[in-house]
Amino acid sequence: MMKDALLMIGAGGLAFAAYQVAKGKPITSIDFTNAGQISQEVDTIARTIWGEARGEGERGMHAVANVIMNRARVGGWWGNSPVEVCLKPSQFSAWNRNDPNFDLARKVTTQDAQFRLALQIAGRAIAGTLDDITGGATHYFNPNVVLPSWASALTRLTDIGNHRFYV
Repeated sequence: MMKDALLMIGAGGLAFAAYQVAKGKPITSIDFTNAGQISQEVDTIARTIWGEARGEGERGMHAVANVIMNRARVGGWWGNSPVEVCLKPSQFSAWNRNDPNFDLARKVTTQDAQFRLALQIAGRAIAGTLDDITGGATHYFNPNVVLPSWASALTRLTDIGNHRFYV
């Protein structure tokens, strides 16, 4: 099993390690069952929150992770897993091919301090240890960039950094 552990180097390995640490497991007792799926979930969430909110700091990335997890919990139209929610077309601008963050989010590495932080936040989200600081938000936007048509039909919950959160 240790040879398998050594193969998990890079963002995927760090993603899985972030998840395990968030679950409170000592690094010496990591269980690699479902490691691939968990690593993909953590990595995808981390790239999403980095692409969407790296300029908002830890609290801003935390809040976007909350929106992802709230949408996955609700399921249905958004998708039934965090990966489906993140990659749903036109939902997170960082995954829109015409967005300047698209290539950046795909190529960012753990050399970037904000991406390392995003991996930690994503690990906690998947582990179920990330508190919801948005009050259950399933929508958000930056009013300095766009005013979406749906905003007037939903309930504004809170503002965190430059983002407004709604349900």
